[in-house]
Order: sequence, then structure tokens, then C-alpha cells
Amino acid sequence: MDYKRILTIQDISCVGQCSLTVALPILSACGHETCILPSAVLSTHTAGFSGFTFRDLTDDIPSIQAHWQKEGISFDGIYTGYLGSTKQVGYVKNILDTMGVDGAVKVVDPAFADNGKLYPIFDTVYVEAMKTLCPSADILLPNITEACFLAGVEYKEVYDENYIKELLDSLSKLGCSTIVLTGVGYQSEKTGVVVYESGKLSYYEHKRIAKGCHGTGDVYASAFTGALLKGKTIFEAAKIAADYTVLCIENTQGDPKHWYGVKFETALSELLGML
Repeated sequence: MDYKRILTIQDISCVGQCSLTVALPILSACGHETCILPSAVLSTHTAGFSGFTFRDLTDDIPSIQAHWQKEGISFDGIYTGYLGSTKQVGYVKNILDTMGVDGAVKVVDPAFADNGKLYPIFDTVYVEAMKTLCPSADILLPNITEACFLAGVEYKEVYDENYIKELLDSLSKLGCSTIVLTGVGYQSEKTGVVVYESGKLSYYEHKRIAKGCHGTGDVYASAFTGALLKGKTIFEAAKIAADYTVLCIENTQGDPKHWYGVKFETALSELLGML
């Protein structure tokens, strides 16, 4: 069995089923040695909770990286998510550029916006910093809102295939030729994923569940990266991650107390079957 070591860099939201509390179990379930670099520690995630605590771990990153380099540690894959500060982006870029083995897969999930708006704590200065991370990624994994902020394209609720193609063409000019764009739907009852590889588009469409859930972007990115490192093609990984995310949402429907995330654990066996 091909056993991969992957590093995932994102925050720890202690409650809320997102970021590292999602990425670590999903990647491990996919059969990968999963190493973590926390970008920040939050008491909860920032969507729907009020008064959450936030501890920025930016200043710890250089010494952690230096220790890894002293020990000769490197990674078969590096996957980044929610980062804690603008300064941190530069440190993470250096890790992407220097800590992978030859041929390492580098996946960047921008994780800073949705539904036309930036997440709390982020601003346009952070967006500009995130643009510098794109050339270091083999695969960029934004939703439409993040793609619009990065590409400088007007965000639209209603769009057609030409709009998506132009958005991806503009985004690719930042230096990443492979993009997996999530949340793309051309009709009200459907959504899907567009895979953009050097100007060529492939689309996987699936049903849209009206009531969304927090943390599904992290579930998707983790399942995608896990599948990709198992040898799946980019399109196969994109499809598997989409199907798995839908299952996670379905398994959470009907439980109003579980509004803060999805019960991704209940669908892990199905994910392994897809792999």
C-alpha cells in the first residue's frame, strides 16, 4: 500500500466541525499519515457563534518549520485552509515551496469568504496576501466568492457557463493553472463542481440541498485531497468529495440542534467505499 504523509495547515476550532477537526479525521480515514500545523486556536468557528476566543499562532510557525527541517521531515502533500493572519500567508508560502518531497501535491483552499462576503477577521489586505499563495499551489480550491475576490471579478448570484469560464480564466492568471471551483449551479435545484485544467473545463453536477451547513467547504477540501493522494484523478477526486459532502449534509438534516456543522463521521464508511 502506498502510504502518504500529508501536512495540513489550518486553524483548530475547538467546537464546530471545521478546519483541523474535520481535516485530520478525514485524511487519516483515507489512509494517510496526517501531520498538522495549527494556524490559530478558536473556541468555536466564526459563523453563528458570538464571543469566540481567537489565539493567533503565526509567531510559532517559523520555529516549527525550522525544527522539521533540522529533523529532515518532508511531506508528500501539503493542504492549506483557514489561515490566522496576513503575516502568516508568507510563512505558509515558504512551507509550500520548501517542505514537499519531489512531486509533492500542494492544495490551497483559500477559506476566507462565502455568499459574496468575507469571513469575520478578514479584509482586502488579506485577500491581496492570499493572491501571493496561488502560484505555489498545484491545485486551487475556491468557492465562487473566493474566486471573485482573488480574480477581481464582480460576484453574481445568477450566472451562466461563460461567466464561470471568464472567472476561471482570470483566476488562472494569478499563477495556478489547475482550479477546482465549488458551488457552481446553473439551475436552482442543482449545484456542482467545475474542474479547470489549463483552460479546459469539466463539470460534475449533483443535487442541491436547500438547507446548507457550516464546514462543508472543509469537508469537501479534505475529502478531495484524501482522494487525490490515493491516486484518483483530479476530476475523480472532485466527484468523490462532492458525493461525500452531500451525504454528510443529508445525514445532518432533521437535527436542529446540530446547526453548526455536519455529521461527517457518519458517512466515513461511504467515503472509504468510494475510494
